[in-house]
Amino acid sequence: MDKKTNNWQIKKLGEVCKLKNGFAFKSDNYLDNGIPVIRISDIKDGLIVPRNTVYVSEDSVYDNYIINENEIIVAMSGATTGKFGIYKSKEKAYQNQRVGKFDIIDKKQLDNNFLLHQLHSLKRQIEKDAYGGAQPNISSKKIEEMEIVLPPLETQHAIVSKIEELFSELDKGIAELKTAQQQLKTYRQSVLKSAFEGKLTNENVKDGELPDGWKVVQIKDVASTYGGYAFKSGEFKSQGKYQVLRMGNVRPGIVRYEESPVFLSDVEESILNKSLLKIDDVIITQTGTRKKRDYGFTTLISKNNLLLNQRIAAIRFNEHYSPKFFLYYSWTDTFKDQFFANETGNVGQGNVGMKAVTETLIPFPVIKEQHRIVQEIESRLSVADKMEQSIQESLQKAEALRQSILKKAFCGELV
Repeated sequence: MDKKTNNWQIKKLGEVCKLKNGFAFKSDNYLDNGIPVIRISDIKDGLIVPRNTVYVSEDSVYDNYIINENEIIVAMSGATTGKFGIYKSKEKAYQNQRVGKFDIIDKKQLDNNFLLHQLHSLKRQIEKDAYGGAQPNISSKKIEEMEIVLPPLETQHAIVSKIEELFSELDKGIAELKTAQQQLKTYRQSVLKSAFEGKLTNENVKDGELPDGWKVVQIKDVASTYGGYAFKSGEFKSQGKYQVLRMGNVRPGIVRYEESPVFLSDVEESILNKSLLKIDDVIITQTGTRKKRDYGFTTLISKNNLLLNQRIAAIRFNEHYSPKFFLYYSWTDTFKDQFFANETGNVGQGNVGMKAVTETLIPFPVIKEQHRIVQEIESRLSVADKMEQSIQESLQKAEALRQSILKKAFCGELV
């Protein structure tokens, strides 16, 4: 340390604060009102942003799991592992399992906001430790072993003030980028809406009316549909002739072949006939979280030797219907509203069955016009895609700058 930091200490987190685990609330106890339960999915961008809030009745049994205003929590498992947030509500909440809460031992020694910023600087270290296994997970002991710097309290306040000044400007730029992202999303939907109303290829189309020569048909009128096969996970290999596509491999417009890939080599002919995908098949995921619309993802198959796992449907169109035309239609709000109107399932899991998929209504112009519409869509969306890529690169630079500011702060280079 230089002269500026020679009165700074290096401490393990566990020496200055304790990380308390939450309570395993049961979904059977959830109510429509009461005390909110903070879950790992509620931690976002440094704040607690409850989504689909659940509640339980107030009970002294839960007194050790109360979250109060300005307390810091961390997600300790799942996709949000390593995300920190500060609870800003004056209303007390309860802490769910796998949510860790930091209790500062001596507030005359450690400022709450200084701790939060320093925790953010440890994000990459936590992610590295957490993502070693199949399921992201980190223990309170592991986090408490991590080291932080501890300047005098007055210096902590000055550092926090400088960080927040710099972050304020950075956040303004990020907000503008995210606004631009939202505008691009709106533009994409506008292009798709116009395309499937026939307005990109026909003049004087009236709202609510089909262009001349268009029909509305069910998917089963122009395609064959197939449900995925229930392969046994115990038979999966790390390599083989056929890759088995599972739900996690499918995202809107893409197949993530490298996402936890599994393979089979020896497959019975009868099973191959049911599950082997062909080039230009469209696949759609059929299961997810009820009322969250986190499935119904569609993409086009572009390679051979792929097997379709359960909970995914394949649609194989005849020569009169363009798979790519349908793919773009499946990204419209109109299609999604129709698809999810057929959702069934219990409180947690949602599902859209094969019958509902086959009976989905789709627009049907002649094939030549379908190809023209696809060209018009791609021409417009390619511009949006380039802009989206530029925004993503700028957001990545902003995050790198944020980490650089934190690094300088805790090396004594900001104040």
